[in-house]
Amino acid sequence: MPLIYGEGKAKAVQRLREEINKASKGVQLEDFAVTFSLTGVPEIEDFVARKQELAQMREQLRSNGSRRTVVVNGFGGVGKTQLAIAYAKLYKDSYSAVFWMNIKDEDSLKQSFVRAAQQILRDHPSAPRVSSIDTKDLDEVIASVKAWLSLPNNTRWLLIYDNYDNPKLPSNSDHAAVDVHEFLPEAHQGFIIITTRSTEVKIGHDIRVRKMEDVLDSIEILSNASNRKDLIHDTDALSLVQVLDGLPLALATAGAYLDQTTTSFAEYLDLYKESWARLQKASPQLGSYEDRTLHSTWQLSFDHIQKQNEVSAKFLCLWGYFDNQDIWLELLQHDDVDNPSWLNQITKDRISFDSTVRVLSNYGLVEVHSSSDEQIESKGYSIHSCVHQWIVHILNHETDNDLARLAITHVASHVPGSKSEKWWLIQRRLLQHASRSSFAVLKKSITMDELEVAYHNLGLLYSDQGKLNEAEEMYQRALQGKEKLLGPNHISTLDTVNNLGNLYSDQDRLKEAEEMYQRALKGYKKALGPNHTSTLDTVNNLGNLYSDQGELKEAEKMYHRALQEKEQALGPDHTLTLDTVHNLANLYSDQGKLKKAEEMYQRALEGKEKALGPDHTSTLDTVHNLANLYSDQDKLKEAEEMYQRALRGFKKALGPDHTSTLGTINNLGLLYSNQNKLKEAEEMYQRALRGYEKVLGPNHTSTLDTVNHLGLLYSDQDKLEEAEKMYQRALPGFKKALGPDHTSTLNIVHNLGNLYSDRGELKEAEKMYQQALKGYEKALGPDHTSTLNTVHNLGLLYKDRGELKEAEEMYQRALKGYEKALGPDHNSTLDTVNNLGNLYSDQGKLKEAEEMYQWAL
Repeated sequence: MPLIYGEGKAKAVQRLREEINKASKGVQLEDFAVTFSLTGVPEIEDFVARKQELAQMREQLRSNGSRRTVVVNGFGGVGKTQLAIAYAKLYKDSYSAVFWMNIKDEDSLKQSFVRAAQQILRDHPSAPRVSSIDTKDLDEVIASVKAWLSLPNNTRWLLIYDNYDNPKLPSNSDHAAVDVHEFLPEAHQGFIIITTRSTEVKIGHDIRVRKMEDVLDSIEILSNASNRKDLIHDTDALSLVQVLDGLPLALATAGAYLDQTTTSFAEYLDLYKESWARLQKASPQLGSYEDRTLHSTWQLSFDHIQKQNEVSAKFLCLWGYFDNQDIWLELLQHDDVDNPSWLNQITKDRISFDSTVRVLSNYGLVEVHSSSDEQIESKGYSIHSCVHQWIVHILNHETDNDLARLAITHVASHVPGSKSEKWWLIQRRLLQHASRSSFAVLKKSITMDELEVAYHNLGLLYSDQGKLNEAEEMYQRALQGKEKLLGPNHISTLDTVNNLGNLYSDQDRLKEAEEMYQRALKGYKKALGPNHTSTLDTVNNLGNLYSDQGELKEAEKMYHRALQEKEQALGPDHTLTLDTVHNLANLYSDQGKLKKAEEMYQRALEGKEKALGPDHTSTLDTVHNLANLYSDQDKLKEAEEMYQRALRGFKKALGPDHTSTLGTINNLGLLYSNQNKLKEAEEMYQRALRGYEKVLGPNHTSTLDTVNHLGLLYSDQDKLEEAEKMYQRALPGFKKALGPDHTSTLNIVHNLGNLYSDRGELKEAEKMYQQALKGYEKALGPDHTSTLNTVHNLGLLYKDRGELKEAEEMYQRALKGYEKALGPDHNSTLDTVNNLGNLYSDQGKLKEAEEMYQWAL
């Protein structure tokens, strides 16, 4: 019976329901079966993983006599549609009918109802009321399909509402928003899946779809899409997967491009980093994602955000100048009269900030940043790296100097000094934001004036975090700006000069470092006086420099001057005073004055623990150096305890790849080597070497120190060929970086002497020893332990050659020096005593030999 158009719509629908109910009496369950079809639905051939989400959906979409609804939400490109398709295909036999509804807008949804009606009619030409509808009247089609789905025995159908991304909600003022409730069957039966980007759709059980966590799943998507196999063994493919960070759309896009080109994974990764927008626009269309691509899929979410909250949209654009990970409220709070009003609106308090971010998180773009660091008090938010790339290259396709300036200023304003509470934690959080915000500056694509303070602070951050090239770039920009704006002798200018001196010292550019320190010292004296803390800090830094150069007498002079003035001006327990105490301890240790060194270290440690706490990095520096001292004194148990304490603290405070952490790992290797735990020692050295090469490069002196230690280890294991390779790698590096007369260079020369001696190449060994001895005497003095070690080894060499008189002279000189520097009971002293006993025995001087043996025993 045709619908009577003259009567009211409500009455017509009521008549329809009555006739359907009348016709449905006696109908069996199988009479509602509709052939499964996903014609027109975009799908991929090989769906990967999502077992947990599928299991959750299956658990929720089981019959219990009433309607069951699952809402699948997540940001664009994460695979919500493909998950719904996979579920429908996997469990189609559990449902009498499956209907796919595209609810991206009302027109698309109405056309979906037409397709559903046609599916019903193909299997049930006489279906109540559906068979007589006019498909041109969309409202009639919708009412009829809804009524058919509401029949009393028709309870096993599955409706999938896909792309419900513009829901009608109190917070959404868009007139085109759709209310899904108007398109649901009235009878409370059946099963429903809704996919949406919005987290505000609260209709049924919520399932959040996130990025792929298992790298093997990402590899499988990339492999399927690119038709390239065995990617798990391809390091470039693994690097690409890591960058795409488990986003199915990004992986499928990359795979489709690679499938149709000869581009390698490494080349694609370079294109991704350098020409993101062009690469995405040139990528093939993905049938499995309809008309959406990586460069357009998030535009829909952004358009909705912009309509809902303009401030949230501006904040998203600003985020492109920060890192994608860990944006927190305090980072954006900065007292600056030039801040735009919209930013002040966001950051005026916690509620305003959270409200702004909530708009972004409602569309799945932002998540709470997951951090394992329990010390973080203010939690942050993060965006997926691919979304961030879209913000950088599409939303911000042209660099906005105002936003870039905001980002640099805010990051730099929060850089703490090393005496601040939790400075290491804050610096670690800031580092990636600094790298991103200063990217345009380092690439020289923009020029910004009047950011001298910001550049100085970023230099401090990079320097503290071991990124010395970036630090130099920032300090040079700061110095150039300050000299122009404030003059060359302004205190702020001198601060940057002094910090450049510190940087050059860390880079072992000692001549340039001294020039900076002398300039800063001269300026501070004139501007602040000889006893000001800034002046004394520079004096202390000069002491460090002279110590590094082996000019120990000059270094001690500087340290004593700085210590005396600091004790008078600041007090004996001030942290700046304790820094100089610590440095004096280092100097005494280098001079072989180990008892005095220990006294200084203990004083520094007690003071720092009290002033800064036991886990502050300055405290840990002293702990580490005490471990070095105990190791030199052969107090190996105490040394290991100190090293392990320092290592735990540095890893927690600075991370596993910081130079302080790596230095402790390296020295643990040295300790294990001294304990003859050679396997453990090699593990430590290799671990330190990998870290140094990654952080500082293959030719940095810290890297070369570890190479030298590996050489020593191989030599102890009689792997002389491997040892020589290590020494020959380290020697030219030290010569180039520090010069032929630096103690680090001389150490390699001395070690090569040992190696040649072990191989019986005594002429070559003597040549190395004499070169090392001459250098040590000049750099460290005749009584330094390094000098004495070389003297002792020359004694061994002369004895092996049968030159007993010369050997005795060397042993006696070494013994006299060791007794004075280390005491009569030190291992080095006793080794020399024992060797003298052997020599006297070989000479037939048995009485003298017995005296030596009794002493050694």
